[in-house]
Amino acid sequence: MAHRNPRLRNQDLHGNVPDQSEVALLLIDVINDLEFDGGEALLKYALPAAGKIAALKKRLKQAGVPVIYVNDNFGKWQSDFKKIVSHCLDDDVRGKPIARLLVPEDDDYFVLKPKHSGFFSTTLDLLLQYLGVHTLILTGIAGNNCVLFTANDAYMRDFHIVVPSDCAASIQEEENEYALRQMEQVLKADIRPSTEFDLNALQEVDDCAAADSEKSLRTKTEDYDAGKRQRQRAATESGHTR
Repeated sequence: MAHRNPRLRNQDLHGNVPDQSEVALLLIDVINDLEFDGGEALLKYALPAAGKIAALKKRLKQAGVPVIYVNDNFGKWQSDFKKIVSHCLDDDVRGKPIARLLVPEDDDYFVLKPKHSGFFSTTLDLLLQYLGVHTLILTGIAGNNCVLFTANDAYMRDFHIVVPSDCAASIQEEENEYALRQMEQVLKADIRPSTEFDLNALQEVDDCAAADSEKSLRTKTEDYDAGKRQRQRAATESGHTR
């Protein structure tokens, strides 16, 4: 069961975030035309990864895990996500087979990002806060670029990070493997393939993390209240001695 922040005034952000989950799946830059230098080389690795991501997405959605597309706006501030999806599905672009495998569904969330990290100048942080997420499963392209940058920012925000090794791709395989090792060693990410990790185990970890967080918040509140009472007593006693 997800644990939302009790300090939030409106728990579902006025109906915009109806889901509650301790785990969320991020699909990073998978709706991508790949029309850039190196795009053809990236497609070689990204297409098999997209098949794994599609299977993982189906499995997690059946378990009630929300899916968030975190996508580049391709430098066009007039873009919206539907236009980007239509471009990748309808136009003759390299990324079309990936877009077909990973077409967003009506109940999926999306965040448009202006730079590498999914957190930089976006609403992702706020969305995750309202969902009650503690663990992020990061997938997408490129593993050594936008996935890595997003993982770094997630780590600094104290999220538990999972990056399935078969669900991330880069232009060069060795660079992808190096990025995965960095995320495992530095960011403490779980990089087991998508077929090997146990969602129930992830949720149990999150239950413990959420309980610890609530306990910490309760302790801080109790300490604050005790300090306040002590200050009030001191002020009262000071007044009596004057």
